[in-house]
Amino acid sequence: MVSDKTNPMVRNSISKLLTQGEIALIAGVIGIFVVLIIPIPPFILDLLITLNISATLLLLLVTLHAKGPLDLSTFPSILLFLTLFRLALNVASTRQILLQGYGGKVIASFGEFVVGGNIVVGMVVFLIIIVIQFIVITKGATRISEVAARFTLDAMPGKQMSIDADLNAGLITEEQARKRRELISREAEFHGAMDGASKFVSGDAIAGIVIVLINIVGGIVMGVRNGMSVTEAMQHYTILTVGDGLVSQIPSFIIATASAVIITKTSSSENLGRDLSCQMLSQPNAVAFASGILTVFCIIPGLPKFPFMVLAGFFGVLFFLLKKSSKKLTIEESKERGIKKNAQESQSEEDVGKLLHVDRMGIEVGYKIVPLVDPQRNGGILERINSLRRQMAGDMGMIVPPIRVRDNLHLDANQYVIKIRGQDVAKGDLFPDSYLAIDSGATTKPIEGMKTVDPAYGLSALWITGAVKDEAEASGYTIVDPVSVMITHLTEIIKSHAYEILCREDVQKLIENLKKESPSVVEELTPNIMPLGSVQEILKNLLKEQVPIRDMATILETIADYVTTTKDAESLTEYVRQRLSRTICQKYQNVEGKMGVISFDPQLEQTIANAIHKTDRGNLLALEPHMAQKLIDKLIEVVKGSLATGYEVVLLTSSNIRSHVRHLIENALPQVAVLSYKEVAAGVKIDSLGMVKL
Repeated sequence: MVSDKTNPMVRNSISKLLTQGEIALIAGVIGIFVVLIIPIPPFILDLLITLNISATLLLLLVTLHAKGPLDLSTFPSILLFLTLFRLALNVASTRQILLQGYGGKVIASFGEFVVGGNIVVGMVVFLIIIVIQFIVITKGATRISEVAARFTLDAMPGKQMSIDADLNAGLITEEQARKRRELISREAEFHGAMDGASKFVSGDAIAGIVIVLINIVGGIVMGVRNGMSVTEAMQHYTILTVGDGLVSQIPSFIIATASAVIITKTSSSENLGRDLSCQMLSQPNAVAFASGILTVFCIIPGLPKFPFMVLAGFFGVLFFLLKKSSKKLTIEESKERGIKKNAQESQSEEDVGKLLHVDRMGIEVGYKIVPLVDPQRNGGILERINSLRRQMAGDMGMIVPPIRVRDNLHLDANQYVIKIRGQDVAKGDLFPDSYLAIDSGATTKPIEGMKTVDPAYGLSALWITGAVKDEAEASGYTIVDPVSVMITHLTEIIKSHAYEILCREDVQKLIENLKKESPSVVEELTPNIMPLGSVQEILKNLLKEQVPIRDMATILETIADYVTTTKDAESLTEYVRQRLSRTICQKYQNVEGKMGVISFDPQLEQTIANAIHKTDRGNLLALEPHMAQKLIDKLIEVVKGSLATGYEVVLLTSSNIRSHVRHLIENALPQVAVLSYKEVAAGVKIDSLGMVKL
């Protein structure tokens, strides 16, 4: 019962201690400077020296158990503070030894017991530790940290590109991509910090040698001043100085080892001890060879037999144990291989199915355009594509699928291709070091450049260099950078092919999202009254004429109102368009709120209405081919005459023929919007631009 009560108390105390770590850090840093300035009594100095040794041992043990460098990402800062603490103790112990001739029990013990009170032995041991630390461990760790920092920074663009490629391919979510980017950034910061922090260790080793030499000379001078002979002063103060040097350099040696371990540690699912044991003992035959070689050493005359016999026996026993365990693993692996083989045979058809997967949207680029896909480039293609997907969600209300961007060596160097469901729908050329100068129609003088056509709108344009960019702007050209050229082209392609991109999964997501705000509308309509496929068809009809589907509540409410009278998708689409009249008209109004329209002659409109026939597949328009072509030619003539007014021309018809007229002219005049009289919202001013007569 006592244990059950105390455990929560202990846990609460530990959690409070961890939350107050910032206060403890500030107090520790202030304490370091206090030790530097104020003389410390011997018993407190003993406590601080013991604390220094304990902290470095704890750091080494934590480093050995870390699974990767980022498990101890604060190591550079810890290294700095421990180095400062150790140097502060050096100053405090030096002050104590020179003033009092005594540095505490810890220093005296290291001077007398560890080196046997022998000056020569003490100096030799001290210098050996310094040499091992400075030349072997510190030099190697410093070099590794430099190389690791350089390689990590060089690999960052490739890792970022891989993350963006996976994100665009839909393999990872935005949250996963953000976490992976943060991990890459933390790795770069850690290795960069370790590259600088490793200099603390090398500087500490040099400082240790200098401090010992200064202390020996200072001790001899102080001993002579206190009445000792030179020999007595050298004996007394040198022993204390060597003890002080060992007390400081042994923790320094430990922390240098920890620094080398954390730098050489690669990310793993296990700690270093388990990795070493698994990898070193993974080859039983190597252990058997080691046992045999040691047995041979036992036979050689002159060599001690007992140590080699013990080790040969140890490796022999270890070989038999490893061999026995490897047989068990082999049996288990053979069983696993059998299971995997059966699983692979059963999944072979699934693997073939994966090869049949087709991306809903994709872009392929030539090799000269690849630099524009670099995720590190501000305003690059990948960054702009993500922004475009968000923009389309806000403007059109549709979910644009991830757009996979990949290179294609079969394309021209400066060419790109936009694909929808694996099929080419648009092409264009980009020149990364140039700008597209579009002729606005009000240019004052021609400029030099490579003639081309704007891929998005088909306007005459030139590819120009940066040297003539200012001149082109002054001459009235519209200047567009290559990334914006592709993104504008991609935007227009998405708008014109949105109805092809929309799938039932997207519709389901839109309905589920609406269900959170308007559950009654969704429950009333789907799936009992109106199947998901029919809702998708209506949404595709709207998107085909670039009507936003952002107001899903109004769309579904309208369908629910009229689905009892008709289930024809074309008819329901017309009802939805009439409810969205304000949204539709707003798109074609000018700054004064007016909408420029052309209309049919009433007699012509009646002729078209009479040509509509009801069939089993719905209503169909059956105009004579000659009359249909004559109608289209006349409509083109009227539209061309209306373009000079500055309006975005709209063809206004009655609601019963609107959809049929749209189908009739969509190939010849895709840019002309067709609206019915019922789709003109209240308060919209109409400016008649002409009438079509035959």
